[in-house]
Amino acid sequence: MIIDKRFQSLFVNITSRAALSSYFLIGKKDKIGADKAAVDTMRNELNKIEMNGKIVIGEGELDEAPMLYIGENVGTKNGPALDIAVDPLEGTNFVANNLPGALSVIAVANKSNLLGAPETYMDKISANCSEPNIIDLDFSVKKNIYNLAESKNQKPENLTACVLDRPRHKKIINELKKLNVKLKLISDGDVAGALMITDKRYSVDIFLGIGGGPEGVLAAAALDAYNCHFQGRFIFNNDKEKDRAKKMGIIDFDKKYELNEIISGDSIFCATGITSGDLVSGIKINENKFTSETLITHKSADLKEIIKTEQII
Repeated sequence: MIIDKRFQSLFVNITSRAALSSYFLIGKKDKIGADKAAVDTMRNELNKIEMNGKIVIGEGELDEAPMLYIGENVGTKNGPALDIAVDPLEGTNFVANNLPGALSVIAVANKSNLLGAPETYMDKISANCSEPNIIDLDFSVKKNIYNLAESKNQKPENLTACVLDRPRHKKIINELKKLNVKLKLISDGDVAGALMITDKRYSVDIFLGIGGGPEGVLAAAALDAYNCHFQGRFIFNNDKEKDRAKKMGIIDFDKKYELNEIISGDSIFCATGITSGDLVSGIKINENKFTSETLITHKSADLKEIIKTEQII
């Protein structure tokens, strides 16, 4: 089923409004307050839309999150049945400390077409290649780099890899250094990291490493519109995490998810900048108006662009 084009502007408005709410807390050292501001606004705006929406990725389960919890119904209850994944504030530390790269993010698909991701880690890999068996989670770092370089008719030293700068990635980073690959290390925000492979202007060829599972699904929703490659595998550290995954329908804990197993059919993705970063610029205010910049994709409409909007505060 095709998602109506009218939802494009509606969801851009939602992430823009949520971004604006967090904007007022930039540099205030209050990441909890900044997140709450975005959550409250996003939920309020979602409930204005004529749809029967269900949160499949949100702020956590009902016992953890009073708003935008997994399973919460949003919208007017009239209209199409949609699965919704949200990260009202991706990069709470960025807003709290006035650092670049904070986003407000939403992904929407038809009912049952978006994988519900538990609040756990995910091993991920993405690259701008559509052919199979070039990159794979089960390949070594060296094989992934050599395969990708060959497919792009490049030398490994001409490739750039984006990796979250974490102690858990020491081995990956050391392997990439040995291969003389250029590194782009990011401190947070692995939705944006995974998406930087979509366009040459970001100068990133491959994204790999362990990050949040929900963020992996959000990134996959956009990558699907670009016909890029993405794989993810959840990492479960204890029985509690596995029990939560079972409740979401995940039975095979070692499964390697291909892109079409994470999201299928039509989808819309929006990521609005709060603070300016590599992907999009942040909120700008002029008197009683604000300007926002949003990366939007709509698969069936073949829409993949960054748009600027100006609205009254």
